[in-house]
Amino acid sequence: MGFPPTPALTVDCAVFDLQGRVLLIRRGNEPFEGSYALPGGFVDVGETVEDACRRELQEETNLEVGDLLLVGVYSDPSRDPRGHTVSVAYLAQLTMPADPRAGDDAAAAEWVEDWRAERLAFDHAQILDDAVKFRAAISED
Repeated sequence: MGFPPTPALTVDCAVFDLQGRVLLIRRGNEPFEGSYALPGGFVDVGETVEDACRRELQEETNLEVGDLLLVGVYSDPSRDPRGHTVSVAYLAQLTMPADPRAGDDAAAAEWVEDWRAERLAFDHAQILDDAVKFRAAISED
C-alpha cells in the first residue's frame, strides 16, 4: 500500500537580532514575488524539519543559527496559493551581530524593524505575531 496524497511539508524561521529586528527576505519568485517573507522552504525527503529550517535559512540569507524553538504548526489549506502546505515554524535569536546576504531564491535579505507596516507573504504575519508573543513569554522566565 502506498502513501496517500498529503500536503507538502515546509518550514519557516523567525530570526531576531540583538535589537529585536526580524530577518526577512524579499521573494525572488512567485507566488508573492517581491514581497517580504520569512526565510524558509520545503523539507527534503530524509531531512528533519530542524535541519531543513537551518538549511533554508543558510541558503536564503547566508546566516547560521544554533537553537531553534518551535513556534507552531500552520496548516490552513489556503495558506499557499500553489497548493496545500503545512509549515513548521521556528524562532531563533541571534546572540551576535550578523549581516545577511541574499541567496538561493531570495532577491534580498535584510533586518526589518517595523515588520507590521509591511505586507508579508503567505501567513507570515501570523507566524511572526506568534513568534513575538512566544519570545516575550520566554524572556519573562
